[in-house]
Amino acid sequence: MQYNPHNYQRFASEYIEQNPIAAVFLDMGLGKTIITLTAINDLLFDNFDAHRILVIAPLRVARDTWPDELGKWEHLSDLRFSVAVGTETERKTALRNKADIHIINRENVQWLVEDSGIPWQWDMVVIDELSSFKSHQSKRFRALMKVRPKIKRIVGLTGTPSSNGLMDLWAQFRLLDMGQRLGRFIGKYRTDYFIPDKRNGQVIFSYKPLPDAERRIYDNISDITISMKSTDHLQMPKLVTSEHTVNLDESEQERYDSFKKTLVMDISDGEITAANAAALSGKLSQMANGAVYADNGEYIHIHDRKLDALEDIIESMSGKPLLVAYWFKHDLERIIERLQKRHIPFSKMDTADSIKRWNNGEVMVALIHPASAGHGLNLQSGGNTLVWFGLTWSLELYQQTNARLWRQGQNAETVIVQHIVTKGTIDGQIMTALAKKDKTQSDLIAAVKANI
Repeated sequence: MQYNPHNYQRFASEYIEQNPIAAVFLDMGLGKTIITLTAINDLLFDNFDAHRILVIAPLRVARDTWPDELGKWEHLSDLRFSVAVGTETERKTALRNKADIHIINRENVQWLVEDSGIPWQWDMVVIDELSSFKSHQSKRFRALMKVRPKIKRIVGLTGTPSSNGLMDLWAQFRLLDMGQRLGRFIGKYRTDYFIPDKRNGQVIFSYKPLPDAERRIYDNISDITISMKSTDHLQMPKLVTSEHTVNLDESEQERYDSFKKTLVMDISDGEITAANAAALSGKLSQMANGAVYADNGEYIHIHDRKLDALEDIIESMSGKPLLVAYWFKHDLERIIERLQKRHIPFSKMDTADSIKRWNNGEVMVALIHPASAGHGLNLQSGGNTLVWFGLTWSLELYQQTNARLWRQGQNAETVIVQHIVTKGTIDGQIMTALAKKDKTQSDLIAAVKANI
């Protein structure tokens, strides 16, 4: 296929070529893969500024998306690539293949650097979903930092650089520029830009930015960072979001409120406990969805309000395809049980074949987990409606999952994202938190926005 880039795509490719360190914050659907591959192609064969490239990406994106893009465009036909996923033997074989580009999933970065026995040979690294390196304590971050001095060119790609606030940025830029802009140590970064927020004596649980922190951070990273929003450059379909509210009956609400208050709910065959706030949050989210795991690993049925709502939504679709995002394993089990009982055809989006069938219009109801399918998958050909059965606190996974449908290539004029929300539960707090987190990220994007 002939590649006819948009102006913003040409600009972004040239930016990568001209900057040995590049943080490229591209909104979902702008074509970050083809933009980067075009730059790689020029760097290899025109400028001779790169010789061997390593692409690090989420598993499915490494396995499917990058190879698909490499095989799709005519101008990339000379690029040799090898995908290093699978068993250790398969990965080693792929990495020993003579190729311009080696592609590996992020979970195997530590293995590659520390355990594979393969000498480091890549002078350019592309990190697809840079935000997955936001923790400076993660093994993948520490492993990549060991070889960072050997890397002459590095590109960080993401659409959600600060999904949980400005603190996320330090590790990402430490990896990119080795600490030149935001400092070499997380402690100094905290001191320079934040003050303690929630604490218990000398124990600090969270930090909040100083009044001028955002502006100073944006100023410091702006020389190696560009950002683009899809709505500025594409004729995107209209995005319509809504809430489908369900109500617990009096006994169900009392059970929920009691557990929230006491952190313990007695049940007939065991006890459910929530030892801390994070665990409690998970338990309350489960209860809002209709079931909760007990200490013995079994789940206890609470209500069917969301299942009933989902069934109503499916019926209202009148046979049109529907993408359903679930969070907990028991959500999936109960959804499947209800669909089978109603003889509603469905498929889990967990294989290349299921994704192909969805995009061909052969799947009526598709079940997707944000953590395994949030990044990189192109699902816009199969439908234009997404329902969140269970919500997530992660803005990154939330936005990325929505972008499977709301993206370039979506044929429908409108994309509908509906949230099944249980009134009087933690669902409302999650929706509010996602909105608040989005403001910080939107400010970041706007501050380093490229003027084309």
